Amino acid sequence: MHHKLETIKEVISNYIEINEEEWRSYSSGFSVQTFRKKEILLAQGHLCRDVFFVVEGLLRVFFVDGEGEEKTFHFSFENTFSADYESFLKKMPSNYSIQALEDTTVVLMSYDMLHGGYKILRNGEKLGRLLAEEYFFIFNDKIQAIYTQSPLERYNRLIQKFPNILQRIPQHYIASYLTISSVHLSRLKNSY
Repeated sequence: MHHKLETIKEVISNYIEINEEEWRSYSSGFSVQTFRKKEILLAQGHLCRDVFFVVEGLLRVFFVDGEGEEKTFHFSFENTFSADYESFLKKMPSNYSIQALEDTTVVLMSYDMLHGGYKILRNGEKLGRLLAEEYFFIFNDKIQAIYTQSPLERYNRLIQKFPNILQRIPQHYIASYLTISSVHLSRLKNSY
């Protein structure tokens, strides 16, 4: 478990300054959990009780629309956080599901732990704000891309940001994320 917490410590240290005493006190609240490929970490309609930090593996954030079709909203790779942050903060049913696309190990940060960090850590409130900002940027980038970029531009941006994504994620999830059909995605891939 110690190795898994070192990874999240490095990432948190990129957000805020944290000393060893603060870290010892704060990190005691973390728990580590492993999920099998295809396992659901959070089901749409349930309360999001934790923020998931991906140590190893890959998560897909998706929702089921009114027609019963799955729509992929986001992918969370190693060293990133994942949650339905609105559900987490407002303690309301989640609009999203989160699924492991590979065997995935996560560090769990509970609501109480995040808010306890505001007291334990000198820069705890800054950490909470920066995590919320990160979540906002994910939403903003997604919405902006849908309205301002062509499918080819969205595809190129995805490949640039995650070069090995085609080897790790099934094509139909990538197509859903790009808001195009699998056939359209095949055409985009073959145009290279």
